[in-house]
Amino acid sequence: MKKLETRFEHLLFSSRWLMAPVYFGLVLAMLALLVKFGKEIVSLFSNLMTASSGTLITGVLSLVDVALIMNLLIIIMLSGYENFVSKMEDLHEHEDRPDWMGKIGFADLKIKLIGSMVAISGIELLKAFMIVDNLEDRHLKWMLCIHVTFLVSGIAYALMDRLSGGEKH
Repeated sequence: MKKLETRFEHLLFSSRWLMAPVYFGLVLAMLALLVKFGKEIVSLFSNLMTASSGTLITGVLSLVDVALIMNLLIIIMLSGYENFVSKMEDLHEHEDRPDWMGKIGFADLKIKLIGSMVAISGIELLKAFMIVDNLEDRHLKWMLCIHVTFLVSGIAYALMDRLSGGEKH
């Protein structure tokens, strides 16, 4: 019976490798976002002389939006891989290794995710306010409600994490 238990535990432990293709899929998502970023840059510069300042600001905010999402994906990929799949031993001494790599636990990852969601929804809200005349009040109210929900959820999660002692999960 002990042998069966040991094999089962090894199977469970090895199943963490099922996450590796998920992290690779996020790399592919970053490629898609890079294409979107390129499309936004081309659009921004092709209309540079005729665009209003509001259109330019909205275009730049779209670029910032894509950059934030790509940064978030990098954090999720590297932290998730190191927390749940395998340590990147060969990269521990790499000169370009980010300082945070290997130090972000699951609780920290959730805080960064929620913070990014608040920032991204804030940017989307700002973009909407730049074209407020073209949007229905109902649409703006929903965007504001969603942003406030993300904000309150982020604050609540941070408070819960602080009250629990900020333990690494």
